[in-house]
Amino acid sequence: MKKYYFRWQLLIYDILILFAVDLLLLVLFRGDEALCWYSVLFHGIIFAVCVFAARILGRIYQQIWRYGGIQCYIRLLIVDTIAFAVTLALEFISRSFLPVQSIAFLRLLSIASMNLLGALAIRMVYRYCFKCGTVDTGYGKFLRLVLKTFSGEDLVRANDTGNQKIKIAIIGAGRVGVNLAEELLSNAAASYIPRCFIDVSPEKAGRSIHGIPVLMENESTLKNMQEHEVQEVVFAIPDLPDEKKRSLYALYSGAGYKIKVYDFPVMQTAGKKRYLREFDIEELLFRKPIAISNDKTSGCYQDKVILITGGGGSIGSELCRQLAKMNPKQIIILDIYENGAYDVQQELKIAYGDKLDLQIEICSITHQKALEWVFQRYRPQIVINAAAHKHVPLMEKNCIEAVYNNVFGTRNLVELCEKYDVARFMMVSTDKAVNPTNVMGATKRMCEMIVQSASVWGNTKYSATRFGNVLGSAGSVIPLFKRQITSGGPVTLTDKRIVRYFMTIPEASQLVLESGAMAKNGELFVLDMGQPVKILDLAESMIRLSGVNGIEIVETGLRPGEKLYEELLVKTEKLDKTENRLIFIERDEPLLKDEIDRRLQLLEEACKSGSDDLVRSVLKQVVPTYKSPEEVNAKADQAEEMRVKREPARV
Repeated sequence: MKKYYFRWQLLIYDILILFAVDLLLLVLFRGDEALCWYSVLFHGIIFAVCVFAARILGRIYQQIWRYGGIQCYIRLLIVDTIAFAVTLALEFISRSFLPVQSIAFLRLLSIASMNLLGALAIRMVYRYCFKCGTVDTGYGKFLRLVLKTFSGEDLVRANDTGNQKIKIAIIGAGRVGVNLAEELLSNAAASYIPRCFIDVSPEKAGRSIHGIPVLMENESTLKNMQEHEVQEVVFAIPDLPDEKKRSLYALYSGAGYKIKVYDFPVMQTAGKKRYLREFDIEELLFRKPIAISNDKTSGCYQDKVILITGGGGSIGSELCRQLAKMNPKQIIILDIYENGAYDVQQELKIAYGDKLDLQIEICSITHQKALEWVFQRYRPQIVINAAAHKHVPLMEKNCIEAVYNNVFGTRNLVELCEKYDVARFMMVSTDKAVNPTNVMGATKRMCEMIVQSASVWGNTKYSATRFGNVLGSAGSVIPLFKRQITSGGPVTLTDKRIVRYFMTIPEASQLVLESGAMAKNGELFVLDMGQPVKILDLAESMIRLSGVNGIEIVETGLRPGEKLYEELLVKTEKLDKTENRLIFIERDEPLLKDEIDRRLQLLEEACKSGSDDLVRSVLKQVVPTYKSPEEVNAKADQAEEMRVKREPARV
């Protein structure tokens, strides 16, 4: 049986209020005819029974009034109106068979109105005192609060206990901003206290909300913020345009304010309870993440058996999360790193339970026999290859391992896809495969050529998807900068001129899935990623966001195989549009199977020698676009990607 919490103390207060009203209007106020004690008692009991029966049945005493919104007060009004109607009916019936004096309608209405007013008043005063943190601190503080209120001191000042709380300015006096202010004012344990709103609406400027002044966004905004002792600025406009966000960030961060974000109820409804937070990595780009998955994409993966190699990695794990939403028949996560695979397994088990058929296989894509056992057991219909060695400097020193894993691993997968009649094979590629200057990029370009060649002679539908750097992935620059800032610096850059294309992990994963769904055969998909980003701008913005002073930025010199900029396209003049305006197809003539086999044979022989230098030399033969980084960097100033306009607030 369900139990409900009942506020007996509040019931007693309401009884006292009704007793005082009855004493005033039934006893002290005599009117045209004084009521005898019997009639006073009768009418008082009838009204009390009706009112409190209605309130109990209407669960008025089971509400938490300290958090009560307008709906709570509306419920009390409706319940008391019903009680008044029942009282009228009982009064009318009693006149015909009970020897009591009748009571005028206006007097009865006055009793009901004053009783309701008293009940509303005591609840509003209680909620107000709770917001100000005076409920449990004694009557003396309550009386001081009342005096301050009548003297004109606002709620914020009354609730501000010295310098214990961080004083914030809320950007946006709309629904989300006001909600934030209410949450902070009603929570005595909150670490923040709102001192002002900042809004562009002339209708709101100069007014106040919950005692918090609304400032107009203009040239004097910063001066007004100083007067209100603001320490931090909180963005509370979820749909703020990118350009506006950029300009506001420049204004307030330039003035030395730490900036945070409040995105309730957007994140709340998405199942993620968040309060005030730092800027997300995605927001460092000052653009909304591109959502490109749709119903057509979901239909491609629904009721399918899907194998994801490298499923425990940054991209692979996100692919698993995205696919889990599309009702697949089965997901097989294949990875050599068991901890990553285990983490994804536990996350998806918690989220989906038995609704998702999820299997884990610990295996390297270079181990052909073990890989074939997986294909033979599960018979996947779709294979997504996200397994790769991707760290540029490490692969420069481990050329043979890069070739074995990236190139021969991809070849193993292609051969098994043909042997076990896989419907689709999708490969995750990178912008470093375009005119590569390092071993990692060259091996990924070789993988693209293997896949494109297989589309000519094979029965499986093949595609590859190429994108830039992924924000927040393992080994990427963002986590490195965070660790360096946390430890007090310095933040290290290989070269302050470096520019890179960036996208988020969900964007990259959705791109792979949508492009794979639209693939007919042999396409190399490329995303329009907008303008490249200067890594120096990124580092400076992260330092500003951290609020830590004195962090230096130090150049360490380009690493082996590193170039100053990345390209997305091999031949920019050969692009085909797709139904998605952000996805393009690069047309590249696939090589014949015999030619691919010849190049793979050369790589195999080089790897058997055990010489990284020989492997690097052969890679330049089999991947003609592979050039030395020195050659490319010498002409970097002429590259269009390097022409990125410096903006203090843009990263």
